Amino acid sequence: MINYMKSEHYRLLRKKGLYITSMICLLLIVAAVVVLYFSQQQEPNFPYATSMFLYSSVIGNTLLIMIVALLFNSTLTGKDTSLIKQSVSFGFSRNTVFWSKLILTLGYFLLLCVTGLLLTITLGETLMASKEHSVSNFLIAGSNMVPIVLSGFILIHVMKMLNVSEVYIIILFLFIYIFSGDLLYMLFDYTPSTLLNENLTSFMNQSAHFDYRLWVTGIVISVISLLIGTKRFAKQNIN
Repeated sequence: MINYMKSEHYRLLRKKGLYITSMICLLLIVAAVVVLYFSQQQEPNFPYATSMFLYSSVIGNTLLIMIVALLFNSTLTGKDTSLIKQSVSFGFSRNTVFWSKLILTLGYFLLLCVTGLLLTITLGETLMASKEHSVSNFLIAGSNMVPIVLSGFILIHVMKMLNVSEVYIIILFLFIYIFSGDLLYMLFDYTPSTLLNENLTSFMNQSAHFDYRLWVTGIVISVISLLIGTKRFAKQNIN
């Protein structure tokens, strides 16, 4: 597995999409802060040039983060069916291929997320009006998002590896992470959409706290996705 990961790591580093996608994401963060900053310079009473508004925009835009995860995974995994088939023919097991690609793509995605987080805090605290404990509340609310975002990335990766159409990936994603709270009333308190909304509300009220329910939900989705994905991928014909 180590040998396969080394070769896959080398191949991914040569992909321009990795750098282009990362730069676009980071530039969007910078652009958002610049717009807020200069809006305040033009209008002194502009109410949104605050670190709280900037951080709440991140906490409240989990959908955007998931879209980045989809683009990021598509960029790195792409349509590598022929390469997967070649790897299997060279003696690498399907489990090795599946887990290696997941570990590498997830690693790059997490690195991008951490970089974006640090960039957001740095710009927010230096250019925006800041309130006491805004950073700590942001970090707590952000940590609550981690399991949900990871489960979304894993679900996307599993479906990409199974050659599921991106249209179906988006539909399933919207059902689970956006509309699940309304459609699954019996499990309302544990649906991602409900938990993410509560996390945003707690942050806006400056009462962010660790919420174990997000971790339970994220882990359950991740485990189910991995169990189904690895079994299906092991039996799937590689055309």
